[in-house]
Amino acid sequence: MSFSDLGLVPELLRAVADKGYDVPSPIQLQAIPAVLAGRDVLAGAQTGTGKTAGFVLPILQKLAASAAVRAPRALVLTPTRELAAQVAQSARDYGKYLPLRVMQVFGGVNINPQISGLRNGCDILVATPGRLLDLAQQRAVDLSGVSILVLDEADRMLDMGFIHDIKRVIKLLPPRRQNLLFSATYSDDIRGLAERLLNNPLSIQVAPRNAPIELVEQCAYRVPKDQKRHLLVHLIKDGGWHQVLIFTRTKHGANRLSQQIEGAGIPASAIHGNKSQAARVKALDMFKRGQITALVATEVAARGLDIKELPQVVNYELPNVPEDYVHRIGRTGRAGSLGRAVSLVSSDENALLRDIERLLKRTIPVLPTPAFVQAPDAPRPAQDRSADSHGGSQAHGARRPQSGQSHGARSGERRHWNNADSRQAHSRRQRSR
Repeated sequence: MSFSDLGLVPELLRAVADKGYDVPSPIQLQAIPAVLAGRDVLAGAQTGTGKTAGFVLPILQKLAASAAVRAPRALVLTPTRELAAQVAQSARDYGKYLPLRVMQVFGGVNINPQISGLRNGCDILVATPGRLLDLAQQRAVDLSGVSILVLDEADRMLDMGFIHDIKRVIKLLPPRRQNLLFSATYSDDIRGLAERLLNNPLSIQVAPRNAPIELVEQCAYRVPKDQKRHLLVHLIKDGGWHQVLIFTRTKHGANRLSQQIEGAGIPASAIHGNKSQAARVKALDMFKRGQITALVATEVAARGLDIKELPQVVNYELPNVPEDYVHRIGRTGRAGSLGRAVSLVSSDENALLRDIERLLKRTIPVLPTPAFVQAPDAPRPAQDRSADSHGGSQAHGARRPQSGQSHGARSGERRHWNNADSRQAHSRRQRSR
């Protein structure tokens, strides 16, 4: 079956052809006709299987068939800035031959241009919940004309604590509308949300619950925690990896590992929630262009990063939530391409590995750990020790004061260090005499 068999208009078929798509994916085969028919939909599909086109294409067709207004008529909520930008760009690409306007709004950037853009009007609004509520509070956005609501990666929004924001947004929408829930996992929490939100929905699931991409080859190495970075450098260099996405649990860890990888001669950058949106976009663009080999990311990048034919994903640290493992490795093996996911497992992560295997209902092969050299750290350039002035985070893992630490305490620490330096200098002078 081709896209033309799904009832799409010529303008959309032309845009799909421009993207090089010939045959719709299973999620698209089921979702597109249902959305066109006006049904509420609860859809679960693995990442990289075309969920975005599954709701964007029919939404574009429905909006093009009705009269345009100034306020948004379709609202897509996403958990992260990256996913919002990706969905908005997909909507622009698919709708480039239709007179429809697409806008994205999310935090981490100046709100004023977004306010100005909303005044000019849009047909499809893609937003993160927090920034959308900020705009609504300032009366900068009118949601009374929304006829279609999409919750994209809805389970991730629940994991990130957005449920209350979602409920607040829903109160701003007309009671009669079409509701679509699309997600990579099909959790019990999502089913509960669907029961409250959806009206007689069509339930679509094209893969077993929480199943990983079948095209991803998975393996693990057992390695002491303090030797992980040395093994990682060995794998990148010995394997000739030209592009690898590496996941850590913390922002500080992402910064530190990025610096250590660069010290070993591998171009790298970090991306996480403390980075400014401009810094995140720049790092991702450099990664896609091949200007850096390794992109070190926290969970913020597990959803929404669309990197064409990404060959390698590394779990430098296993996630605390096993479902996040599915989303991480889903960044590779997308759209029919082969991928590989490697996990570096220290002894304190054995329980996390067992939880992941229990979720997947399969054993992840543990390969013999290759011999590798523990290379010394290279000195950091002075500019790498400076803070990220845009994102508010310390560059390359420089330690920040704890959140509860007062300015006075920090000043006291500086005085202590200065006094210690003075005492050492005095001792040297005494010895020189």
